[in-house]
Amino acid sequence: MCGICGEVVFSSGQADTSRVDRMAQAMAARGPDAMGVTMRGRVAFGHRRLKIIDLSDQGAQPMQDPELGLSLVFNGCIYNYQELRAELSGKGYRFFSTSDTEVILKSWKEWGRDCFTRFHGMFAVAIHEHDSGRIHLARDRFGIKPLYVSEAEGRLAFASSLPALLKGGNIDRSIDKVALQHYMSWHSVVPAPRTILNGVRKLGPATVRTYETDGSFKNTVYWEPDFRKSEEDVNRSADDWRDLVLEGLRKAVRRRMVADVPVGVLLSGGVDSSLIVGLLAEEGQKDLATFSIGFEEANGEKGDEFQYSDLIANHYGTNHNKIFIPSSELLDNLPGAIGAMSEPMVSYDNIGFYLLSREVSKHIKVVQSGQGADEVFGGYHWYPKLTGSNQPVADYADAFFDRSEEQLNEAISPDYHCDRNESIAFVETHFGMAGADDPVDKALRLDTNVMLVDDPVKRVDNHSMAWGLEARVPFLDHELVELAGRIPSEHKLAQEGKGVLKEAARLVVPSEVIDRPKGYFPVPALKYIQGPYLEMVRDTLTNSKAKGRGLFNPAYLEKLFENPTQYITKLRGSELWQVALLEMWLQEQEA
Repeated sequence: MCGICGEVVFSSGQADTSRVDRMAQAMAARGPDAMGVTMRGRVAFGHRRLKIIDLSDQGAQPMQDPELGLSLVFNGCIYNYQELRAELSGKGYRFFSTSDTEVILKSWKEWGRDCFTRFHGMFAVAIHEHDSGRIHLARDRFGIKPLYVSEAEGRLAFASSLPALLKGGNIDRSIDKVALQHYMSWHSVVPAPRTILNGVRKLGPATVRTYETDGSFKNTVYWEPDFRKSEEDVNRSADDWRDLVLEGLRKAVRRRMVADVPVGVLLSGGVDSSLIVGLLAEEGQKDLATFSIGFEEANGEKGDEFQYSDLIANHYGTNHNKIFIPSSELLDNLPGAIGAMSEPMVSYDNIGFYLLSREVSKHIKVVQSGQGADEVFGGYHWYPKLTGSNQPVADYADAFFDRSEEQLNEAISPDYHCDRNESIAFVETHFGMAGADDPVDKALRLDTNVMLVDDPVKRVDNHSMAWGLEARVPFLDHELVELAGRIPSEHKLAQEGKGVLKEAARLVVPSEVIDRPKGYFPVPALKYIQGPYLEMVRDTLTNSKAKGRGLFNPAYLEKLFENPTQYITKLRGSELWQVALLEMWLQEQEA
């Protein structure tokens, strides 16, 4: 787990190693254990290392293999690297390290683009072919590991974080109007390839991009989910699906134990993280480190779920760590959490994961986390509303989107309006793709491959890596997701959502955490903005930088300032926090 960056020159001249060095320095938190920058003429790679597998210097990056004529930088973990290494050794390849990084090099030489279909893991990688001069960028199936790119003046720059790209310089920082509409409509989700800045794009998940020496490129999507169901799938019983899911999840959790350092769990007390703890206990894990976080209540809303995480920790005898954050500390740490975001993300989970990761990193380097279960197994409240829908796009938007088009235009200044509703158009296109006929499956596919990538998954990566902590997400094991895609939606939507997963969990964990009301990371102070929080956001949205940018209509902001607790979105978020967070992020990035 690390941070990668680089520059590639498509015209004459050499790569700027000082630019790459600045980007690498900006990602020190992602890889506090080592740093390296190398240059071969028009190509320079940079790397920050967090030592998880092969702790020796042989695993250092950028990694070069002169015999194969390849260089590489890699961020992530290939969980099945040992099996692949054995297969490649049988084909005559010789290894100088015990790292998963070197396995990627040899795999590329043997299988080319097809190597990525063989990987179980999370990754963002850049490969330089010395002879052809081609550059290949690739990202894992769910975009768990980020990869941002910028092209200007015949040069390509890439990095694991958007702020690192900005530190490299020569980036257009103007606002992308379409991305702004997505941000304001779709709970801060901005689908790839866009970002909020015109000068920065991101590689989509499950994508390999190959650059020729003249700068032209081709994208290849090597995996996509399939929600088609065989007759056997349709007729399979609920108990059979339960057993298949449990076995698939056991395998996913087991895969994510591969490391040369201990692995812990982020334990919220919900069914997803509790199930991970239970399965690790089944695997014989002793003295498992678990971690939970809580905040002060506000406006009568409780700020922790310790009663449930305590129940699981006591049941399995874990080495449990409860972290309570007073409101004053929350306010003090908001700038750090916002600065750690590669893109502005409005969910309250951000500050929770940021502070939780800070404390966890004092004890351990790797954790498993429960993100992805709601999107994969149908846990959100909008999925039942789509059952049998005759207008799935409208019903999805009505349940999920933060604003109608009329409300959007009230909020955003006319200079940033679009000619059409871009977010609705995006959903229409995605829902119209082949491979998912059921309206519920259309929404699950969209959420798994777009919303999940650019909200929960990105949130976990950004804030865990801000403290040099690697977070692994077993619910996004691609074989488990493929299995879930074949399950008829009625099994997933049973029991108020995630029915098939809850039935699997009953074979492992206490029922109290399964039948509890659905929870989330509660941070009441950011939902009911009052006192010093209101002063902070008012100052942010009315200072000279905000006025100069002019993103939002002043009358709309005044309405929010007067009664911030009244304007809560469908997903229980504060409208005021959403607009303030965007402006805070832009000012933090000096955009």
